[in-house]
Amino acid sequence: MKSCDVAVVGAGIVGLATAWQLSQRHPQARIVVLEKESRIAAHQSSHNSGVLHTGIYYKPGSLRAVNCRLGKKAMEDFCRTYGIPFELCGKVIVALDETERERLHKIFERGQANGVNCQLIGPERLKELEPYARGLEAIHVPEAGIVDYPRVCEQLAELLRQAGHEIVLNAAVQAIHDDGDGVLIETSQGSVRAKYLVTCGGLWSDRLIKMSGETPVAPIVPFRGEYYELKPAAHHLCKTMIYPVPDPAYPFLGVHFTRTIHGGVECGPNAVLALARAGYSKFAVNPRDLLATLTYGGFQRMVLRNWKTGLGEMWRSWNKGAFVKALQRLVPEIRAEDLIPAPPGVRAQALAQNGMLVDDFVIQKSGRMVHVGNAPSPAATASLNIGSLIADQLGDLNLQ
Repeated sequence: MKSCDVAVVGAGIVGLATAWQLSQRHPQARIVVLEKESRIAAHQSSHNSGVLHTGIYYKPGSLRAVNCRLGKKAMEDFCRTYGIPFELCGKVIVALDETERERLHKIFERGQANGVNCQLIGPERLKELEPYARGLEAIHVPEAGIVDYPRVCEQLAELLRQAGHEIVLNAAVQAIHDDGDGVLIETSQGSVRAKYLVTCGGLWSDRLIKMSGETPVAPIVPFRGEYYELKPAAHHLCKTMIYPVPDPAYPFLGVHFTRTIHGGVECGPNAVLALARAGYSKFAVNPRDLLATLTYGGFQRMVLRNWKTGLGEMWRSWNKGAFVKALQRLVPEIRAEDLIPAPPGVRAQALAQNGMLVDDFVIQKSGRMVHVGNAPSPAATASLNIGSLIADQLGDLNLQ
């Protein structure tokens, strides 16, 4: 049986950042990171668009807003220190009609309240920044950026190993027991005895919380984000990043254009229900995952509220022409032949009983355990600060 001071479940970017922040704050602590997959960053941390978010959309004072602002700066500093490529390429959020213009101004007000460097611009300035984008008005966010999050995860893992800590792969957690003096974690690679436990389970976070004897704030429902990428000959159609004004009737941002740190341009995502928590393919089905989602009242209420938009997302999932039409609202010159399929991602989203997405980070503490119950975007951007926040929750570790 392994023994340690702190066990961290989940070797995605939030789990690794948390372990690293704990190692910085408590150099004498022994830390073990447990990961059920055969590699680190196997899910959301390596299946995202690599955006360094600014916090412009989030409610001022929320955990998402505060952690995004502090986490973005920490991530930039970390990348500079360790030579990880990132770029502050900027982005535009574009209003296409008068209804969207009103919502655009509300987003701008949030950005101002959150301390984001952003400006309202007209069509002329928009054409200078993005010659092929259309819009009545836009917000220019020059500090928005792109980064290589898998590289960040590799660097965090390397720093942990250099400091003498351990990352155990293929270690799926099977049971968690808190006896008051410590926590016993049973895994497929044997048992681990820890004085403290942190779970950063992403797509499986609610199940880990239940396993520990606690109640998650809400079940996780997986949504698959489907993307295309522009062929190199069409890269000129997007110079930075082009976003629509979010529709408040639907809980996702809508399809957009995002440059990547490796020189490509991604288009999407189309958001549909994933039929498995690791359902990267349309045909990947996990009966347990699917039954849990379909029988959950919160999901049923969400479907009733958003069924028209949901049908549109499903149609775009199977019809490339419909996907192209959605992209053409922002960049009319886009053609189907400009696009090739890109790897999809699956988003872990806590969904409340009332059918509304839990729209903030959720960190639950109970005795010797801290659980990340919900970490939607911008979790990767904010990860280093989330790790610091979790270290605050654990406080002064009693390592005697």
